[in-house]
Amino acid sequence: MKRIMFAGTNSGCGKTTITCAVLQSLVNRKIDVTSFKCGPDYIDPLFHKNIIGTPSYNLDSYLFDEETIKYLLIKNCGDISIIEGVMGFYDGMGFTEKGSTYDISKVTDTDVILVINGRGMSLSLMAQIKGFKEFRDNNIKGVIFNNISESVYKNVADEVKKIGLKPLGFMPRLKEIAVESRHLGLVTPDEIDGLKDKMKILSDYAERYIDIDGILELAENSRDIKTNYEKEHKISDVTIAVTKDRAFCFMYEDNLNLLREMGANIVTFSPLKNEPVPECDGLIICGGYPEIYASVLERNQVTLNSVKENIENGIPCIAECGGFMYLHDTMEDIGGVKHKTAGIVNGDCYKTDSLQNFGYMEMCANRDNILCKKGETIRAREFHYFKSDSEGDCFTAVKSNGKTWNLGNEYKNTFASFAHLHFYANTKAAENFIKHCEEFKCTKQEN
Repeated sequence: MKRIMFAGTNSGCGKTTITCAVLQSLVNRKIDVTSFKCGPDYIDPLFHKNIIGTPSYNLDSYLFDEETIKYLLIKNCGDISIIEGVMGFYDGMGFTEKGSTYDISKVTDTDVILVINGRGMSLSLMAQIKGFKEFRDNNIKGVIFNNISESVYKNVADEVKKIGLKPLGFMPRLKEIAVESRHLGLVTPDEIDGLKDKMKILSDYAERYIDIDGILELAENSRDIKTNYEKEHKISDVTIAVTKDRAFCFMYEDNLNLLREMGANIVTFSPLKNEPVPECDGLIICGGYPEIYASVLERNQVTLNSVKENIENGIPCIAECGGFMYLHDTMEDIGGVKHKTAGIVNGDCYKTDSLQNFGYMEMCANRDNILCKKGETIRAREFHYFKSDSEGDCFTAVKSNGKTWNLGNEYKNTFASFAHLHFYANTKAAENFIKHCEEFKCTKQEN
């Protein structure tokens, strides 16, 4: 398994830019490349997918145990796998390494290339690099610099060699490929005009200034990894409809693949295109940016009425974050203007000025539901600025710092909340959802 990891010294150092540049260069070279993202982020994998043309996958050492991490890496790898880190290399939950890029590099025994933003520094860069190298026992093998000149790179590259690391190039400051950001991070690839042109510029610079051949050589030295993970089995032939458009685009590819392996046929529809819910036995309304498109979603009554009718008829439904927002009586848009939505969750969803319940948590079921039995737990995360006056109490969420709150609005066979679920955090949740879909299908056939 040839693989390499790009880790950053901190958030905003340029690791996504470097990762995308290298991915595009490998694609241009006709190399079968797959990509992964450390942590639970949705947007960076969308950029990866846009470049390589195939899905990108998440590796998360809080949500998954070690055998699951290794299994998902092995399962999804290509001829070479590029893994993009999250935050700073050692940054995890609180003041620990749990959930960090470092943690994933150790579990997967993957060699690391450190990305460092060199703007405003020269020799001082070496203090950071040496500190990262010596702070813990690690797999750091090389360094790529961002935002420095060719003259600075020539000098610092010699110093990098002196401490036993491989200088692998640099990226000059590139104003022409800057990507806009918003309240939840970067905009999604579908929203960027001329993205392909920007990626071409990026890959041209990468071929000129980054040692792509050196990166491939490091990847060639990858060690084999093995896992004792037991693959999931087929449960039932059901059809599950999933939202898919700019407003509802946050869905882990491994979630869909796991449902398929359990027997589900996945069909998609677009609320932004005013499409009705396809004929199905289960429904997933993904997270995303419905607040950006609230006026369009309000006008699209075909979808709203179809979603409401299916839920009223008892179809098993999971609505995550943006999907949960969409099910309310009303939902504010990004400017604070209210819009009528599906009317399943009796209440209003409104914008705040700060992140709410941000981060990882463990959800413990207060009663039986379509995901699990009372007392069972599922690890998940929240990442949103919005609040609801009807968040529900199906689960009690607990953060690592001890903070607790209730979440999970239930209506008939619908579970809706701000939580983002990765089914590999607890595959029983996917299994239970499939079984509820099967029961619903049987009921339909009997009627």
